[in-house]
Amino acid sequence: MAATTEFGSLRHLAGRFFGALWPGGPKPADEAWARRWLVPGEQDLWGRMSGPDRRHAVGVARGTLALLGAPAEPDRAVVAAALLHDAGKVEAGFGTLARAVVTALAMVAGRARLAAEPGGGRREGRWRRRIRLYLTHDAVGAELLQAAGSAPVTVAWTREHHRPREQWTVPQPAADALKAADGD
Repeated sequence: MAATTEFGSLRHLAGRFFGALWPGGPKPADEAWARRWLVPGEQDLWGRMSGPDRRHAVGVARGTLALLGAPAEPDRAVVAAALLHDAGKVEAGFGTLARAVVTALAMVAGRARLAAEPGGGRREGRWRRRIRLYLTHDAVGAELLQAAGSAPVTVAWTREHHRPREQWTVPQPAADALKAADGD
């Protein structure tokens, strides 16, 4: 079994890092397939995601459908959840190397500590803010998707995808498939 962290398995993290070194988004057919599942506000957010994140998301969506047995009429909100679960990362604006550094730093210093907002009326610096946004991309993404008009299931999964299974509110078969397809 792969070693795991609060960020997912080390295998997942390494795969995402090395996969992100290859620039560009999904193949045109995959891009068109993904956009068909998204409402207009979600499509705007999808377009802001990095190419490697969109490639990863297409794989998660296709994997989710395969794990669910590709029902005759798949739930659009579940597929959108697979495609947009990491959408909150757009707000941090980090590239691959910065993401890897922040993740490693959080593994050493503690995610909660680095993700905390400054207290006592202190001003948050630009880099500190970006680090916080990256480490809270699940909550940030849920807010973005809520504003984009996403379905409750899409918003919930984005918020919950790093939480323990017992804290998920998304229907269990869909949540299990989404988590397994994400690979973390």
